[in-house]
Amino acid sequence: MGSKEINVGAEAPNFKLTDQDGIVRQLSDYREKSTVVLFFYPKDYTAVCTLEAKAFRDSYEEFCDVGAEVLGISADGTESHASFCSFHSLPYKLLTDKNNTVRDLYGASSFFGDMGSRVTFVIDRQGIVRSVYRSALRAKKHVQSSLEVAMTLKLSDLGSLGAQR
Repeated sequence: MGSKEINVGAEAPNFKLTDQDGIVRQLSDYREKSTVVLFFYPKDYTAVCTLEAKAFRDSYEEFCDVGAEVLGISADGTESHASFCSFHSLPYKLLTDKNNTVRDLYGASSFFGDMGSRVTFVIDRQGIVRSVYRSALRAKKHVQSSLEVAMTLKLSDLGSLGAQR
């Protein structure tokens, strides 16, 4: 496998991937602008992945309210992502990692062959990983856990702004 796990406190590796609209996105685009909730999932249209995607959708406004951007990553192609987003009204970007390069970079690879694992990273505005949640089946917990961390980061940002005045 050869991948290393990215843990809390590590700098999140930058990447460039194409979203469902054919636009190249990179993690550094969000630096100093927003917290990033980066979730790796195995495959569009599968039961647990659909549950997770819809849970992120249903909480998307709350993520936006705390200054967080949600990005999903799987090996599915842009057409699959576009269809999946349209069918489930997903308001966030899904990125194509065709060769699992970014998945490997983050240590989010699976022990079960080509199918990736389910891992969510919360990355602060400085590019530091503040939370890693790994669970194959607890899809909704990925959303709850990430939202709690994003809220804490927002409060921390507000506190530091007050201290600078």
